Amino acid sequence: MTLKSQYLQLKDYLSTSFWFLPLMIIFAMILMATVNVWVDTRFEEELADVAGFLFSGGPESARSILSTIAGGMLGVAGTVFSITLVVLTLATNSLGPRLLRHFMHDRLNQVVLGAYVATFVYGLLVLGTIQSDPGEEFVPRISILFGMAISVANIFLLILFIHHISVSIQADQVVSDVANNLDETVRKLYPESLGHEPDSEDYSVDLSMYKTEYPETYDVPCTRSGYVQSVDVERLIPWCVKQDVWVELHLRPGDYAIRDLPIGRVYARQAMEKDTVRQLEQFLYYGDKRTPLQDAEFAVHQVVEVAARALSPGVNDPYTAITCIDKLTSVLAYLARAEFPVAERLDAEGQFRVWARTLDFTGMLDAAFNQIRQFGASSPAVIIRLMDRLVILYRIAPKGSARKAILRHARMVHRAGEEHLVEPNDRRDLQQRYLQFQDY
Repeated sequence: MTLKSQYLQLKDYLSTSFWFLPLMIIFAMILMATVNVWVDTRFEEELADVAGFLFSGGPESARSILSTIAGGMLGVAGTVFSITLVVLTLATNSLGPRLLRHFMHDRLNQVVLGAYVATFVYGLLVLGTIQSDPGEEFVPRISILFGMAISVANIFLLILFIHHISVSIQADQVVSDVANNLDETVRKLYPESLGHEPDSEDYSVDLSMYKTEYPETYDVPCTRSGYVQSVDVERLIPWCVKQDVWVELHLRPGDYAIRDLPIGRVYARQAMEKDTVRQLEQFLYYGDKRTPLQDAEFAVHQVVEVAARALSPGVNDPYTAITCIDKLTSVLAYLARAEFPVAERLDAEGQFRVWARTLDFTGMLDAAFNQIRQFGASSPAVIIRLMDRLVILYRIAPKGSARKAILRHARMVHRAGEEHLVEPNDRRDLQQRYLQFQDY
């Protein structure tokens, strides 16, 4: 993988880990303890008046204070950890397991856990430097004062943490946060509109011609099972140029690769070594779970899962589902006017090198609204809101494939409403919105 790809993969892994940031805070506190003790040792006499005014106790008082700080912080750290586990359990049961990534990505949760454990470590390290032997008495007053200061700061941090947790588990807040992450992911993966809908005919490639020019074909089997998290196109195309081949990829980010099944096919002008052909797999990065790094559909599914669980018979919360529909509509409104990547990829010389499966607006619309329509077909509020948002999307979408996809969904929603809605007024409201498509 290129350095950029490696950096993005590592950043995504570390940002959703619950150990990296706390560990960094602990290391920083160890360094701070070392520096503070060195300052106390080096400038003991110079700081005696100022430090002595703020803390005038002896070795026993210092040990008592640091022991209290270390023990108290460790106890609070256990409480914070327990609260975090309870929140993760509630989120899994009520909102879906895929939202665990959102909660683990929360910086404040990581900082709070790291701060309390780091303060405990700091207290232990400074506690070990106190000496009470006659003639060698040493009390690190600056270090103790710093420990007292961070302990007071941790009290305020605990209050902030409790407030943050109580807010973060609210359904509307979760939907809003996940939708914001979705919007950020989409805008990274798909550029701003260039003012017109991309015409697939502009990028058409005669694959039959290239298959004739490159008669040697090799299927590349997958050596492990897992989700494709990213494809390193920056290295794949130069490899194709070097080997004078073109590649047809069968998988895209988000697809599940099965061991021994082909991930793609290499087309070459002449025979190639098997080891060389197998190098194709090194440009696909696998993982045990899907991530939004290059998989925008996964980010959509996170919001859809909240809506699907809200519409389950055990929950029956149409208001949360309606919130999810509104958030998804705002993202789809952007995608309706965005540039989607084409299947054909060229090298620097304009030579066709890679054909890859790609997402388009139709696929994103299906991912966003299909399951919500299926689970919410019997809910008048949900099905009517879904139709209303499709009307808005149709109004702002440019003419072409995007409008066709939206109209297709509107027809499916209308049929679902006609079949499941019993109340005539509900059916009339749905029909009124459906007829608005004739005005555009």
